[in-house]
Amino acid sequence: MDYEKIKPLFFKLDPEYAHHLVTALLKTGEAIPQLLNPWVVKNFVDDERLHQKIFGRLFLNPVGLAAGFDKDADLIRSMTAMGFGYTEVGTVTPRPQPGNPLPRLWRHVEEESLQNAMGFNNKGSLYMERKLKSRFPYVTPIGVNIGKNKTTPEKEALRDYEHCIRTFRNLCDYLVVNLSSPNTPGLRDLQNESFIEALFGMAKSLTDKPVLLKIAPDIDRDEAIALCLKAVEAGADGIIATNTSIDYTLVKKPIDRGGISGRAVREKSFELFDAIASELFGKTVLVSVGGIDSGYEAYRRIRAGASLIQVLTGLIFKGPEISASINRTLLKLLEKDGFTNIAEAVGADRREAS
Repeated sequence: MDYEKIKPLFFKLDPEYAHHLVTALLKTGEAIPQLLNPWVVKNFVDDERLHQKIFGRLFLNPVGLAAGFDKDADLIRSMTAMGFGYTEVGTVTPRPQPGNPLPRLWRHVEEESLQNAMGFNNKGSLYMERKLKSRFPYVTPIGVNIGKNKTTPEKEALRDYEHCIRTFRNLCDYLVVNLSSPNTPGLRDLQNESFIEALFGMAKSLTDKPVLLKIAPDIDRDEAIALCLKAVEAGADGIIATNTSIDYTLVKKPIDRGGISGRAVREKSFELFDAIASELFGKTVLVSVGGIDSGYEAYRRIRAGASLIQVLTGLIFKGPEISASINRTLLKLLEKDGFTNIAEAVGADRREAS
């Protein structure tokens, strides 16, 4: 399939409708896995030089699907067929919720970016629990990204996260606490040291599964570092940087709500990730996401300290072969720099600077 030929047709459709259409097509492959086998052969790069043992699980390659695409764990097999080394599903909330009113997803084609005000639309924890049980055990690692319901008051937010941790702790390889979406009122206010300390204290008392914190790119550098340090001190097993941005100067024709993702946030995301890595590399697992759409950008994040990277908007603009393309480029870059395994490249720039 030549994605560049069919992309203009998809881009004539409303972005959310196009997503639902693609999801419906992929669900056919979920129901009949044999249909996905040719995709696996074409897209999944399984080379020992890309293997890493992280969180006690073998990651066959470092390129993952970020949360937000497969909100309800409907497409786990399809994402493996597209070549992703792991999939992060969600964001899931305890109770189903419809999300924000339409329209709530926009393309910025010139900047190869999206802007979304989705609002954690999902079918709820019970639906996802059933889907994950039907797919268990998984071929590749699965992370579950958890959030609070819109109607849950801030003072009761901890209970929503507790519910999700209890529900998914035995159905995933890691959990991600999402405090950084701009589309749930008051959510980013929970990015404070006292809540993070209480949250991870609770999480670590409930599960020995890795629990990570996902942060926003719009936080002040020093504040972001302090929050991440507090999270690790409180028991966080990793940091994912970054979520979407509410810096509307990044695109020429912004909408007045929602968060921006894609190429427009690339430098903003990298700068914050690099700052966090300067303090936390070697102390916890670092995952980079935000504007990554090529092997060269993925390699920059890896050399800066990322053990894993994630893609989302790049999938929309580059198509289903993006993971294969990134992984094949990574292999060339590893060989060029004389690394025998990707783990040797992780944080290479940090080590050289010191």
